[in-house]
Amino acid sequence: MALFPFAACVLSLGCLAPAQPPASTLQLTTHDTAGRIGSVVLTCDPVGGTHPQRDKACEVLSGAGGDFSRINARHQACTLIYAPVDVAAIGTWRGKPVSFDTTYANRCEADRDSDGVFAF
Repeated sequence: MALFPFAACVLSLGCLAPAQPPASTLQLTTHDTAGRIGSVVLTCDPVGGTHPQRDKACEVLSGAGGDFSRINARHQACTLIYAPVDVAAIGTWRGKPVSFDTTYANRCEADRDSDGVFAF
């Protein structure tokens, strides 16, 4: 008779835990013309990793739905000095694959245009 409550639970799906979005884990890298290479791990849902501003970076990416091309640049003036910075993000955002790479004119623009996601 102990099986009846279990069977009722399974049939009604009332005993299942609420669905949670899959964790988001990204490897973020930067490489500039001076040969400096930076690399951090950013985990969201829950927030973690080695990114120095992981809470803010997860907030920015959540607002953009994990789409780097939809990040709103913050209002910040940058110099016009051309010192290109290549950036990349590879991993998953809420279960979907992410592969993003672009080149910014300098570190200031990388920081500004990614709203701090590539500020490390």
